[in-house]
Amino acid sequence: MSSSSSSSDKVRASHILIKHQGSRRKASWKDPEGRIITNTTRDAAVSQLKSLRDDIVSGKSKFDDVASRFSDCSSAKRGGDLGPFGKGQMQKPFEEATYALKVGEISDIVDTDSGVHIIMRTG
Repeated sequence: MSSSSSSSDKVRASHILIKHQGSRRKASWKDPEGRIITNTTRDAAVSQLKSLRDDIVSGKSKFDDVASRFSDCSSAKRGGDLGPFGKGQMQKPFEEATYALKVGEISDIVDTDSGVHIIMRTG
C-alpha cells in the first residue's frame, strides 16, 4: 500500500444503469444484441428508472434486488455493487454524484455516456 493514496478518499457505491439509444455501448448482459436498448429513448429510460427509484425509496423494493433484475451493467450480478473507487476512475458526472451523497443515500437520475443511473453510496 502506498501512503499517497489513502483509502479515506475512496467511496463505495452501487448503481442501477438503464441504457438507451444515446448510450455509448448499446448492448448489455440482458440485451446482448441491443434490440431493446436501441429502441429505448432516454425519456423512456428515465421514467423506468424513476419508478424503480420510487419503489426503492418507499421500501417496496430493495436496491440490490432491483439492480440484479433491471440494471444494464454487469455489476447487476453483485446487486449493483461497484466496490470502492477513487477520483478519476469513473465518468465525471457519476463520480461527482457519488461523492455528493451521504452513505445510504440514493441519487437522482445521473446521465453519463453509458446511460442513465441511480447511485446508492454504500461507503
